[in-house]
Amino acid sequence: MTIENRKNQHVDLAESMFHQPKPSDYDALRFVHHSFPEMAVSDTSLATSFLGLNLTSPFYINGMTGGSKRTKIINGDLALIAKETGLAMATGSQSAAIKQPELTDTFQIIRQNNPNGLIFANLGTGNSVEAGKKAVAMLDANALQIHVNAPQELIMPEGDRDFSNWLTEIEKMVQEIDVPIIVKEVGFGMSRETIELLIERGVQAVDVSGRGGTNFAAIENMRRKTRELDYLETWGQSSIISLLEAQPLSQSIELLASGGIRNPLDVIKALSLGAKAVGISGLFLHLLLENGVSATITEIQRWQEQMQTILTLLGKTTIADLQKTDLIIGGEVREWCLAREIPYQTFAKRSTNG
Repeated sequence: MTIENRKNQHVDLAESMFHQPKPSDYDALRFVHHSFPEMAVSDTSLATSFLGLNLTSPFYINGMTGGSKRTKIINGDLALIAKETGLAMATGSQSAAIKQPELTDTFQIIRQNNPNGLIFANLGTGNSVEAGKKAVAMLDANALQIHVNAPQELIMPEGDRDFSNWLTEIEKMVQEIDVPIIVKEVGFGMSRETIELLIERGVQAVDVSGRGGTNFAAIENMRRKTRELDYLETWGQSSIISLLEAQPLSQSIELLASGGIRNPLDVIKALSLGAKAVGISGLFLHLLLENGVSATITEIQRWQEQMQTILTLLGKTTIADLQKTDLIIGGEVREWCLAREIPYQTFAKRSTNG
């Protein structure tokens, strides 16, 4: 199968799976309601920052696609949406364009359509430093996402089978590339131990990207002739669990989250657990394919308004203030916390404990 066909197939499979019901760990979190916000909606600010990058909204268009004529159109449309709404945007993996330079335009359309926007380049772990520099230059990117996706690679029929140098290559990228590096999972989540290893290698930001959204284990299994690895389709942990795992390390590394975001309340919940910003892929892809550019812009603007409403409900004026909200953690997430000795009870009284 050619790279272009594989990229198109990924889009089709991701969209076909969008409406499949998925349990969500976001539902295991509930905010404690306090009756007096003591503020106005106009007092709220959605601005946030990480790695010295300033975002006007705390959610962004996460990496999706590129590498074919069809995905060039998608990337171009997403870039127009990002420009109109002020969102940052990550591209899909640029490995295809590194291997086949004739595919470069399927990614460069992002910068062409959004010349002043905040754009993240994207490459898989195991690429060389030189490839990383090419990916950044291709988009005049403000940061570089390096995605780690061992489960996807192992299930992918033509995927990688050797992961022995991944951490070494990440460390080289951090040392030699002159834009901020974000190490990103692809829907399998991150453990505390994983994040500790990345901190040791100089990584300053991670996107914990947990399960619950686009399922690349399922997508790659569907591409296998016999689909014999369906039992791996629930591998990994959610972004909620991953953010809880990361709590002791939040002063040493900046946290981003993605995976399974359904609505503005999910974004607020991730931010309340210390994420500086939240990436969204599958939902925005679905909105674009189903409704077009204009309707997607309108929906994102609606989200921005609704997030200000939720901030007001919580009595918080800034994104950083969300880490002082009171959260009740239940269900399987609480069971995970008990097993991993994560003190989940402390989240219930944060507004009074300082």
